Amino acid sequence: MHTSRRDFLAAGAVLAACGTIGTSNTQARGDDKFSHNADTVYKISPIGKIHNKKGKPVQLEIYEKYLPALHRLEYCSHVIVLWWFHKNDTPEKRKILKVHPRGNKNNPLTGVFATHSPVRPNLIAITTCKILSVEGRIVTIEGIDAFDDTPILDLKSAGSRKTKLLPKAKRGKE
Repeated sequence: MHTSRRDFLAAGAVLAACGTIGTSNTQARGDDKFSHNADTVYKISPIGKIHNKKGKPVQLEIYEKYLPALHRLEYCSHVIVLWWFHKNDTPEKRKILKVHPRGNKNNPLTGVFATHSPVRPNLIAITTCKILSVEGRIVTIEGIDAFDDTPILDLKSAGSRKTKLLPKAKRGKE
């Protein structure tokens, strides 16, 4: 599946919204003095998990505490699923920065940022999926290239809406 520029921007928004952990008490959001560098660590917690068993519909199970965040998702035609390549999460694999695309040695070595490789410094994956149904905490989707029990990091609406939204609220002095 093609991943658009919008999908990549969505991933950046997820990371920007997370607070930092470690020795600093400074939060990444709201503090103009916060400095990002290669050693900055972010805490991202899964919001659910993917159920992807052969011969069954793919389901996104959202944890109970995030149920309110699904409100009105059924009005969207598609959803961007940000998930974690958890089966590749080793210090050794995170250090791999060049791969042969599609695992084919006949393809030239290429930086992982120029590929869809699951081996990368941050194991965030993005897939845009057609929504088939939303029932309680379960979002049934058309398909995803993730393993069963893969952690879900975030969901963002995509595609068309089945109902129109009102225009943006005007901001300013009241």
